[in-house]
Amino acid sequence: MTGQAGPAAPRSAHHRWAAALFVALLAALLSAPPALPAPRAEAAVARAADAKPGVTLSKQQAGKGGEITVKGSGWRPKALLMVLICGRSTTDRGVIGGTNSCANAEGRAVTTDAKGAFRKKLPVAEPPVPCPCVVHVATVTGEQATADAVFVVAGHPIAALPKETGGGRLAVLATTRLEGDSGLLTWFGAPPARKLVFTVGNLGSDPVKDPVFEIGTSHGVFAPQWEERQWRGTIASGRKAQIELPVELTAGAHGDHQVSLKYGGKVLAEQPWGVGRPWGVTLFWILLCLVVPAAVFRIGMAVVDKVRPRSSRAPGRAGRRRPRRGAGKSAKTPKPRRTPVPAEDPTAAPTGSSSTTTATLPWFTPDSAPSENRPTTKGHS
Repeated sequence: MTGQAGPAAPRSAHHRWAAALFVALLAALLSAPPALPAPRAEAAVARAADAKPGVTLSKQQAGKGGEITVKGSGWRPKALLMVLICGRSTTDRGVIGGTNSCANAEGRAVTTDAKGAFRKKLPVAEPPVPCPCVVHVATVTGEQATADAVFVVAGHPIAALPKETGGGRLAVLATTRLEGDSGLLTWFGAPPARKLVFTVGNLGSDPVKDPVFEIGTSHGVFAPQWEERQWRGTIASGRKAQIELPVELTAGAHGDHQVSLKYGGKVLAEQPWGVGRPWGVTLFWILLCLVVPAAVFRIGMAVVDKVRPRSSRAPGRAGRRRPRRGAGKSAKTPKPRRTPVPAEDPTAAPTGSSSTTTATLPWFTPDSAPSENRPTTKGHS
C-alpha cells in the first residue's frame, strides 16, 4: 500500500501547480484592457475640433455676368450661410465697411449638410466699392463664423485699403444695453430709435482716437445691415470709456430684432431688441375703412337726388292742391267781399227809407247802370 501511494503524491502536486498557473493567466487576460484603435479615434476628434470654416472657389477671376462655384467645409452642421462678393476686403483684415461693401442683391443663401460642407453657384457681380475683393461667407444665425477667399472681379477698379490704426485694440468690458423709450409717433409707425450703451477698454499699447464702430440691425434670419457710427474721443492705453451710439430701425418695424456691434471687422457684442406692433396704424386703417364708405354713400345719395327726374302731375289735378292735414277742422269760412258803395248824388231823389244799395255789375259804372225811373234825354212829347 505504501509502495503504491508514494509515486501518486508528486503527480497531484504538479496538477495543482498547473491549475493555479492556468487560472492566473486567464485572470490576467480578462483584466487586460481591449486593444482598440485609440490613436485613430483621437486623431479624428482632434481634427474635428481643430477644423475651421474654409472656402474654395472654382475660379479665382471672372467678369461681371459670369458664374463661379463656391465650396465650403468645416462649418457647423445644418447652418444657414450667406455668400457674397465684397470689395475693400482682404483675408487678413476682413470686409472693411461690413455688408455695405458687398453686392447684396446678387448674394446667395445656402445651408450646410450634416458634415458642415456646402456647394453653391454664385453669379459674379461688381461690389459698390473698389477691389481688392473676396468671396465672403458668414453665418446668418447662431454662433458667428466667417471665411473669405480672394477673388478678382475682372474690369472692376482697384484702390488701396485705408491704413490700419496703431496698436490700439478695443474690447467690450461690460454687458451692452439699449436705452430709451418709444414715443407716441412710434405707435403710429414712426421709426423706433434707441441708444446702444456699452463700455470698452483699450487693451493695446497705443491710444485709440475717434474710433469708428459699425452698428448692424437684423430681423429674423436675415443678415444684419451695417452702418458706421463714429465716436468722438480718445481712449488711452489701459483705459476704458462708456460709449453711446444711436440705433434706428425702419418705419413701421416690429417684432424681434437684434443689434450687433462691430469694430475692426470683429463682432464685439449683440443685443436683442423686441419692438411692439404700431397699433395706431391699424386703428387708422380701421377708421378709414369705416368713414370713407359712409362718405361715399352720402355723396352718392345726394347725386342721385339731384339727377333723378321729377314726377309730372295729372291734367285734371293741375289746379288742385292737396289740403293739409287738419285744414277742414280749423279753417274758417271766408267773409264775402263787398263792393264799395258809391256816394249818393244830392240831386237824386230818395228812393225810399232803406239805406241799402244794390250792387252793380262789374261792367257797368254807377252812372251808366240802366234804370227804369231815369228820365230820357229827349225832349218833351
